[in-house]
Amino acid sequence: MTLIILAVTFVIMLIIGVPIAFAVGISALITVAYEGIPAAVVFQRMTSGMNVFAFLAVPFFIFAGELMFYGGIGERLVRFASALVGRVRGGLGMANVTASMLFGGISGSAVADVSALGSVMMPMMKEKGYDDDYTVNLTTHAALIGILIPPSHNMIIYSLAAGGSISVSALFLAGVLPGLLMGVALMACAYIIAVKRGYPAEAWAGWREVWRTFCRAFPGLFAAVIIIVGILSGVFTVTESAAIGTIYALLVTVFVYRSLDFKRFWMAAVSATKTTALVMLLIGTSAAFDYLMALNQVPTKMADWMGGVSQSPWVVFLLINLILIVLGTFMDMAGTILICTPIFLPIAQKYGMDPVQFGMVLMLNCAIGLNTPPVGTVQYVGCSIAKVPIDSVMKTIWPWYLTLFVTLLLLTYIPALSLWLPKVFLGYGA
Repeated sequence: MTLIILAVTFVIMLIIGVPIAFAVGISALITVAYEGIPAAVVFQRMTSGMNVFAFLAVPFFIFAGELMFYGGIGERLVRFASALVGRVRGGLGMANVTASMLFGGISGSAVADVSALGSVMMPMMKEKGYDDDYTVNLTTHAALIGILIPPSHNMIIYSLAAGGSISVSALFLAGVLPGLLMGVALMACAYIIAVKRGYPAEAWAGWREVWRTFCRAFPGLFAAVIIIVGILSGVFTVTESAAIGTIYALLVTVFVYRSLDFKRFWMAAVSATKTTALVMLLIGTSAAFDYLMALNQVPTKMADWMGGVSQSPWVVFLLINLILIVLGTFMDMAGTILICTPIFLPIAQKYGMDPVQFGMVLMLNCAIGLNTPPVGTVQYVGCSIAKVPIDSVMKTIWPWYLTLFVTLLLLTYIPALSLWLPKVFLGYGA
């Protein structure tokens, strides 16, 4: 009965539109009240859940991404990407994906990606005759690449949700190939649709223009290099790398690009503060929620149910993916990671999936949810920037969904896509 109360109150909160962090916390409070457990237990769990030093990396990475966004890095990346791949049929679409791959490696945020690049790319694509649905769907799905390509603060949240036993360095490396695979798959989808609709190719600007735009974009791109190389070389920890990345982002946008004035800096600080507050509150309430799930043996019961359906790892992994996709349609990404990791990670490991590989599978499942209403944060932001109704965009979204789902299946059933780079550079699993 306790588990029913926890689940039902949580679902009701989501249905009536209560923010995910409050839905998690209120359902936990109602459940402990029913059980007769002191309410102080919830607040103790919240405090202990947030009081983790490694979580300090999260606000730093968020702030670095906001500085890059308000500092105008996106426009320079778009120009470089357009010069590099614009000559292909539907070239602005290719440039859109390429720019998202580059910017995602800096910000690690899909919302920041679609905001920064969408405001630049969407007007350009509309002016060249691209349809609204193509422009929005391409931009919003390309923005999801930043969730996989390091550095990604969501991977840090996953590592800590798993008990802190999973190497963040291994997760960062594991995201490189899946991110590239996702980018290539979206480019293929964009090209096929562009050919079918007769979209134009851009004039070839020449290698001199490619080099010129690259030099302008390089200072911003170098932020990701500093962070990743610093972590892998052992020069600094993940938390230290986040702080250094923030300082570098500030120096580049203020002194190199000279595009970040005090007003924009203040906007970046306010936005990062709001996002960090929401994430940390969600981390705290999820710690209380996870405590109640463990108390009621939810992971064990879920594993028994899946084992009763099938003993085949292929079937179990497919079930996990389907459940995560459904949950992602009405839960925020951080909430999905924090609540679902303690449930599904033990099951995935039981059937032979490495925790680092499961992290990549979980990230992509959550990414798909960001473009799926009723939550669909990234999709709503994209439609807002393009000033188009979301229903007109959703009518032609299926090729993009299909592309991501095929990529998800490849990540699920080909472990090497996630584990090869961590094994080569870190000796992971050797």
